Order: sequence, then C-alpha cells, then structure tokens
Amino acid sequence: MYINVAIVTALSVALTGAAAAKSGAHVPLPPSSPLKNSEQEKQQSKPAMALFSQKQLPSLGRAMAIGYYPRGCLQGGIELPTTGPTWQVMRISRNRNWGHPQLVQFLERFAPLAAEATGWKGILIGDMAQPRGGPLPFGHKSHQIGLDVDIWFMPMPDRVFSAKERDGISAPNLVAADGKRINDKIWSSADIAFIRTAAEQPEVERVLVNAAIKKELCNGKSTKNEAWMSKVRPWYGHADHIHVRLKCPADSPDCRAQPAVPAGNGCDKSLTHWFSDWILRLKIPDASPSPSPSAKGLTLKDLPPACANVLNAPAGPGSGATEDR
Repeated sequence: MYINVAIVTALSVALTGAAAAKSGAHVPLPPSSPLKNSEQEKQQSKPAMALFSQKQLPSLGRAMAIGYYPRGCLQGGIELPTTGPTWQVMRISRNRNWGHPQLVQFLERFAPLAAEATGWKGILIGDMAQPRGGPLPFGHKSHQIGLDVDIWFMPMPDRVFSAKERDGISAPNLVAADGKRINDKIWSSADIAFIRTAAEQPEVERVLVNAAIKKELCNGKSTKNEAWMSKVRPWYGHADHIHVRLKCPADSPDCRAQPAVPAGNGCDKSLTHWFSDWILRLKIPDASPSPSPSAKGLTLKDLPPACANVLNAPAGPGSGATEDR
C-alpha cells in the first residue's frame, strides 16, 4: 500500500499542535519546517522587538502569559474588539489590542463599571500588547506578556471615532507644568472614581499613575485611607492615562509575579522621592515610533526560552488564515 509521507507528516503536525493547544503546553516548532541551528543562533541574537513586532497574528497554543511584565511574551493571545458598547480602542494602527483572555475579559467587564462610576459614555483604551507579546519597538518597556493596559483620562464620546481620529487624538494632561500637582482646570471627581474603580477589581495588581495624581489622592480626605489606595502607585509619565496591570493568571505557570505592594496607602516618604528635582527634570519619551534603548537592547535569548516557540509557532485558530493582515 502506498503511503503519502507528506500528508502523514502534515496530519501529525496538526494533531500535535491541536493537542498542545488543548493541554496548554508550549507549541514546538513544526517538524516539517525546523529552523536550522545556524538560523536559530542568528535569530537568538536579533533584537526581540523587531521579531515580535513583525508578527501580526497570535500564536497557536493555549493562552499563557510567559515571563515578567517587561521581559516575556504571550502565547495564544486574543484580540479585544476595537469598538464595544462602552469602549473604543485608540491607536488601532499599532495592532496592540491583544492580550491574555483574562485581560480582555477584565476590560469587557471594567468598561461598563467605569462608565457607571464616572458618568462617562465609556472608556478609551490605549496600548495592550502585540499579538504575541514581547518587547515593543516604541512606547513601553512592559506590556510584554498580555496583562498590561493603558486607559485614558478621557471620556468616550457618544459617537464612534474614525480610524484617523483614533490615531490623531490625544488624552489631556492632568498634571500641572511643574509636575508637582494636578491641573485643577481639568481634574475632577470622575477621575478619582475612574482610578478607584480600576483599583478595586480583585484581579488588578497595580494601577500606575503620575506621582502628582497619587499625591492628590493622598491629600483627599475621602480617598487617603481607602484600602484600594495601596494598589495605586506612582510611576514616570502616566499624566494622561492609568496603567492597569493584572496579576499572573492561574493558567500561566511561567508568569513571574510582581512583588506585592508595600503595606500602607503609599502616602509616606516614598512618595516624596518622586518630587526630587532630578526626577522632575527627567524627560520621559512619549509613544512616538522611535525605539527605546531598553527595548532595543533585548534579544530573543534574553527572554524566557519558551518565547522562541511562541515567536515561530503557526498562527492560532480563529486569528485569520495568514500573517497578511
């Protein structure tokens, strides 16, 4: 009996990939098209941001956050629809509206909660992650494992933004020019409700804001001693958006958890540090398309070993037929 070896091999690869996706294992490179050792070595030394930013679709395999927030990748990521009942994704041309399913589910649940708490029509969502995570070519050091998202300090309008508007409109800066206080002309109680609603969600690990915004919350009688305040942490930039970071999901054993937030509300001497002259003088790069030194320096071999499999795996089911998007 004649056996078509090519068909048998292809069927074997498909069954292996399907089994891996079902079991949650990392998907190996297809045996029908392995990378030669020399090609593997060359790939390992290439800038990881260039490799991952070329992938327009997620990888095959069960969803897993792999590595640490600023050094890892995402297997089996899913896409957040660019427009929902109470959200719109901004900067859609970047193709960064991907994440671990837990992040997408969080946003679908958080958006109506935030709208109700603030009185807004909905929220505007900035960068999440690339289809396979990994270092981004510009804008962020983190956002690599599908558990980070930027959400703007700007209400969603009562109409759908055009693609041009989504790429051109920017959120307002809530911090005064000196960097030491909030902009009283823009800051409102809705912004407090927005931050509080995010921080109160049990799966949230951190809510990063500008130090001046944290200071304003610490000065508020109604917010200073609230339990959720411990999750709200100051960080560079973040004057026009909050950065929400989720905890490592239970289905991601290779996800490295961030150390727990320190005890207390974060309104102690550690906050004073953020108003040192040398920090206030720092020029934080915006999200313009220019490589950041930290991202540029990471190569594939600097990431967890499983990220090579994620990078080279076939596109996952339901994500389209090819990489031509």
